[in-house]
Amino acid sequence: MGPNDIDLTDLDLFGNGTPHEAFRTLRDQAPLFWNDETGGNKGFWSVTRYDDVAAVDKDAATYSSEQQVTLEELDEDQLLVRKSMIDTDGARHWALRKVLLREFSPRAVALYGDFLTKLTGATLDRALALGEFDFVEQISADIPIRLLARMLDVPIEDTDKLIDWGNQMIANSDPDYTDVLAGSPESEQYRDLPFRSPAALEVFEYGFRLAAQRRGGTGTDLVSKLVNTTPEDGIPLSDLDYQNYFSLLIIAGNETTRHTISHTVRALASHPQAWADLKADPSLVGNAVEEFLRWATPIVHFRRTATRDVELHGQRIREGDKVVMWFGSANFDERKFADPHVFDVHRKNVEHVSFGKGSPHFCLGNALARLEIKIVITALLERLERIELLETPSMVRSNLVHGIKKMPVRVHPDPAFPATATA
Repeated sequence: MGPNDIDLTDLDLFGNGTPHEAFRTLRDQAPLFWNDETGGNKGFWSVTRYDDVAAVDKDAATYSSEQQVTLEELDEDQLLVRKSMIDTDGARHWALRKVLLREFSPRAVALYGDFLTKLTGATLDRALALGEFDFVEQISADIPIRLLARMLDVPIEDTDKLIDWGNQMIANSDPDYTDVLAGSPESEQYRDLPFRSPAALEVFEYGFRLAAQRRGGTGTDLVSKLVNTTPEDGIPLSDLDYQNYFSLLIIAGNETTRHTISHTVRALASHPQAWADLKADPSLVGNAVEEFLRWATPIVHFRRTATRDVELHGQRIREGDKVVMWFGSANFDERKFADPHVFDVHRKNVEHVSFGKGSPHFCLGNALARLEIKIVITALLERLERIELLETPSMVRSNLVHGIKKMPVRVHPDPAFPATATA
């Protein structure tokens, strides 16, 4: 395979997960790679090496998020109605982040520890009693969305539809999740909605119903904070700002953590020594979370747009060109990580780019995601001798999200756990 054989818009290339061979070829032979597109799009530059991805992500002045962070090219009207916090740079971006920044700080997140531990225990007890089950459905999709429901202060019975809406939007290229595929003729009537997904209409309606209930109140939930806080730049949240911020919470609050937990359990099931090492010394889990996040890389890419002409690897990126950061490549760059394709729970100083460390767009929920992953994996290690994959997991058909749809497993309980738990 050479660079000219690679098309990163071909979703079949991602059918079995991250296409590591293709990314290795690009890192070695074409670290700045031009990828043509069909359907009237202009094409884009790909950066695949760790240092380049990190540099682009940190330089919002040169590589802007204002023109959308996915590959889709939008006209001015679409940009206006779809703009969310992640599609904003500069002072306005910071003002929007600060509306909920305190709620996602490490100190605030730590307050959910007891709730999350009890939630995880109850979910695992219910699932593990089945013996064989779909891990995604019963555990990794269930726990993050139930925590989000708590943070939004919405009924727990609403979690199924929150999951469904998130799936339809972010996995808009997978026919198992949506009837209106991105780029299909049917999607044109939804062109002004996030991800061209009709599910966004339901999310907006749900969000505005909550907003009407919470506006002017003294609640401390995320919705109350959104509707009762004026950003520090003095510009109140418009209805567009609110609906797009709310839909972002629905997606971000579930998808990335869910897929990281799924990929981690898949890796631990396939690497029995790693499972044994963590089970023998659970104190290793905290550091190993960073390896889990590197290994999973739940978001495969984000796009930026060049604000000026710039040269990289001897080639000219023109103002207005799309520049795509491939996190799924950077996290496996041999220039940064020794033996990157080895799942190593002892790996030190894992400076992955999964959350955009050092970037103005550093993931707002990173501390919460880390806490969820740590608690879930620790609880599984306590309860199980091992976990067995019953078949190859099925992947989300996407080059945006590195997700597992289904993962049938058989669990083998640790007979010592009940005694330990009640001691």
